[in-house]
Amino acid sequence: MKVSELAKRAQVTAETVRHYTRQGLIHATRNPLNGYQEYDSVALQRVRFIQQARELGFSLKHVSDIFEQSDSGDSPCPMVRDLLRQKVPETKRQIAQLQSHLAKMEAALEAWDEMEDGVPNGHSICCLIEDWQKTATCCEGDE
Repeated sequence: MKVSELAKRAQVTAETVRHYTRQGLIHATRNPLNGYQEYDSVALQRVRFIQQARELGFSLKHVSDIFEQSDSGDSPCPMVRDLLRQKVPETKRQIAQLQSHLAKMEAALEAWDEMEDGVPNGHSICCLIEDWQKTATCCEGDE
């Protein structure tokens, strides 16, 4: 398969295939007649595996480690479990940070509904951003 065919069959972009090749995650041979890179069914299997692993939050470095262990004849499954056990609390922490960020954004929008649009005067750029925490802080104690 050429790059474009592999990409189509794996439902990724050609650039993704090239990137995985540069990273050493998949391998191609050169066709001596035309110089094109050609991929086999193993490359297709690996690209599909990479996509599934990425959906679970594994990095390309993790995928490389998984391939390395598998290619050496050892089961990567214990490592995969351990990696995912580490990813779950990390992801929960990221979700909590995003929820906190969302709450700040919603508080800002609520505060901005009460504020007038300011005109830059040389001392301020946008009063909405510059003053929103003051407004939010003032209102927090009123609840």
